[in-house]
Amino acid sequence: MRTYASLGHREADVASDAIKAELTRRGEAAVIAVSDIHGELVTLVRLDGAPPASIVIAANKAWTAARERRPTREIGQSARDPQAGFDMAYYGDPRYIGWGGGVPVVVEGSVVGAVAVSGLSEQEDMELAGIGVAAIIGMDATTQS
Repeated sequence: MRTYASLGHREADVASDAIKAELTRRGEAAVIAVSDIHGELVTLVRLDGAPPASIVIAANKAWTAARERRPTREIGQSARDPQAGFDMAYYGDPRYIGWGGGVPVVVEGSVVGAVAVSGLSEQEDMELAGIGVAAIIGMDATTQS
């Protein structure tokens, strides 16, 4: 039997709360998605005023980052680099996305899920997702599920 660590509701709340606080401080709105180790949503939060299209984009960023175990921006850069010969369509799933803003959460060397943000500039999405990841990593290890 295989066992693995994965983000749960508690970690998703910590990440979402940290990102929401920063968005409120900035007076901005976005969509926040947190996924488990498989890329499946644990939570999705759409702040008032966030673009509706960002709902699917945030969910897909979290899914992609967790599945591929690397930031979505890196995946997008590889797909746009003709020298890399990387074609996201090869995977056969339209959920793969290459815009920045999806970041895997790594605990003790293993990816346990991902945090993603959509609705602002790519740079802001990446920064805010990083805030969510940092909030999870900063949790007391004994409280993680």
